[in-house]
Amino acid sequence: MPRYAMIVEYDGGPFAGWQRQDGPASVQQTLEEALRRLDPDVPSIAAAGRTDAGVHATGQVAHADMTRPWEPFRLREALNYHLKPAPIAITALEPVADDWHARFSARERRYLFRLIARRAPVTFDRGRVWQVPGPLSLEPMQTAGRMLEGLHDFTTFRASICQAKSPVKTLDEVIVTEHPYPGGREFQFRFRARSFLHNQVRSMVGTLERVGAGAWAPEDVAEVLASADRSRCGPVSPPQGLSLVGVGYDVDPFAS
Repeated sequence: MPRYAMIVEYDGGPFAGWQRQDGPASVQQTLEEALRRLDPDVPSIAAAGRTDAGVHATGQVAHADMTRPWEPFRLREALNYHLKPAPIAITALEPVADDWHARFSARERRYLFRLIARRAPVTFDRGRVWQVPGPLSLEPMQTAGRMLEGLHDFTTFRASICQAKSPVKTLDEVIVTEHPYPGGREFQFRFRARSFLHNQVRSMVGTLERVGAGAWAPEDVAEVLASADRSRCGPVSPPQGLSLVGVGYDVDPFAS
């Protein structure tokens, strides 16, 4: 069966996350239904990351096995047609080798979290950012973010329902930046790692926000990380500010 890799963009607001499940619609279910309008015998698809309910993506990667060859442009156009009106789009699609896997071939995932600090309600970016009313200080959050980089036991920032075999992960990069925003300021948190624990990014952002607000010192983050105690984590930030923005591969099918 010819295999195709695709970059999937979606608004996570209407979905119960990526993974197919009983009950509300998922991104996976919606995409598989579109694929089966083209090929009824398409098996289940696989993705690089199982985003939670309400989490968005501009760079999710998935693969699908078709029962016959397709010209990539035609398959992408047909899929986008059958995905309407769901807020999902295939932005790139390429053939890959049979042993290439969207999840297991990935060497890194990149997430972006957007936070808006202002008093007035957010309207234009509603549903795509986390809004806090008070001002935040950039430099303490940057300092605390660097304390999270490297190889650590991330139990403090791990959801109780996480199914990962180990809480030990290597966080390759944490970048916190500040940008102008009408009536306030926008803070962007970028995280890069081979893999993440369930709710790890949202837990880290919620903790870093407490540092930016002055409720925590940067050194407190290092202390709670070392404690490996989930009860000492800061508040978990809401899902709508989070987006999966990229996945890296040793052999990148979209490089061209």
